[in-house]
Amino acid sequence: MESSAVAADLVDFLNASPTAFHAVDEAKKRLKSAGYVQIDEKQDWDLKAGNKYFFTRNYSTIVAFAIGKKYVAGNGFHIVGAHTDSPCLKLKPVSKVIKSGFLEVGVQTYGGGLWHTWFDRDLTVAGRMIIRNKKDGSESYLHKLVRIEEPIMRIPTLAIHLERGVNDGFKVNTQTHLLPVLATSIKAELNKPASIDDSIGNGAPNDGSKSSKRINPGGEQHHSLLLQLLAAQAGCEPGDICDFELQACDTQPSIIAGAMKEFVFSGRLDNLCMSFCSLKALIDATSPENSLEDEVGVRMVALFDHEEVGSNSAQGAGSPVMFDALSRITSTFGPDSKLIQKAIQKSFLVSADMAHALHPNYPDKHEENHQPKFHGGLVIKHNANQRYATNAITSFVFREIAAKHNIPLQDFVIRNDMPCGSTIGPILASGVGIRTVDVGAPQWSMHSIREMCAVDDVKHSYEHFKAFFQDFSQLDGKIAVDI
Repeated sequence: MESSAVAADLVDFLNASPTAFHAVDEAKKRLKSAGYVQIDEKQDWDLKAGNKYFFTRNYSTIVAFAIGKKYVAGNGFHIVGAHTDSPCLKLKPVSKVIKSGFLEVGVQTYGGGLWHTWFDRDLTVAGRMIIRNKKDGSESYLHKLVRIEEPIMRIPTLAIHLERGVNDGFKVNTQTHLLPVLATSIKAELNKPASIDDSIGNGAPNDGSKSSKRINPGGEQHHSLLLQLLAAQAGCEPGDICDFELQACDTQPSIIAGAMKEFVFSGRLDNLCMSFCSLKALIDATSPENSLEDEVGVRMVALFDHEEVGSNSAQGAGSPVMFDALSRITSTFGPDSKLIQKAIQKSFLVSADMAHALHPNYPDKHEENHQPKFHGGLVIKHNANQRYATNAITSFVFREIAAKHNIPLQDFVIRNDMPCGSTIGPILASGVGIRTVDVGAPQWSMHSIREMCAVDDVKHSYEHFKAFFQDFSQLDGKIAVDI
């Protein structure tokens, strides 16, 4: 029952988070409910020991932290890092496509998705928009999240009668095949409101102000039908939409399923499952009144955007966002610039990203001595070529915490004849210089539109992260290295 309760909370988180922006918004709501105070990177920080804070960057990355009551500048940070993004189809800057009498939506692939799984799914769109707001004669621009709940698009497969060899190998052309169908041209035209005017910019004289402030000048960028749907959802006029970042989303909700109700079926488990477990662990490890009474460090969760495409952005793990946070917190409590280097060497990062569970239909894809299984707990990832940042010291720390709390734990090494993926772990370990262990809960169908993991492993992950926050300071004081 306890496992189901944690998994049910995960399902709620997943269903509220169709995009990275929505995931950050949901995390923000949960943090505020738990007494965390939002701070702004553009302002000075007034931080106090024993208090809890968070900030967002680009509204797709969020960093939350709780400062121990015994913290002093130069003490360490105990961090769980994950990412908010998942492979998906993102709308192009000009998404309007008309072919053979159909309105289609131009999309570009984001990350390394299993694109064949996007066919024949009931799709919608979600993301964020910049909306022009007029009030009392002045003009401002609002950042607003948007999500159309009902299915409005589909990518239909070709009938087997027209592609007899499809079962011998379905190869997706991501440019020509992955175009969601929005409507037929004739239906869209017949139902077009009289107020929608696509003539702006098509030779009609204007001073340039209209086209510069409309996302769809001349009706050439996006289908008016799509903009109507978005405007209705956002409570504005289509002409007030200045720009947007939208992606196609599956409308099928996340759910606890299986004959024994032991699985979670969902999109975006990689990596919202680890984002949720780390966030819930931080909140629950800092909610009791005396939880920070004896803490000498800073407990932190950092959820980054753009991991699926290399982390090289202003809000990715390759940016200074992690170092900026550590540096600003340290300097608030002590002006000596050398204290940040001292703090980093006392710090520890758990890089949490989902892992590959042994697949019963493809057992040969795993190394025989390293076969993570469902219900077996978090997986420590190892790679001699540093595709993962784990070493003997960092894996020992994580194992010791598991042993103390009787939490199961597994190991993973990729086969020598297969390439190894990577995570934010090596990026932050090398960029910041922080001790790091790479871990993740086992799952199937990674990067599919519909993935699955085990209910028990959600609970094991949450409990392991929570124990890490509670126990690390005391354990780290017993480890002697580099002396």
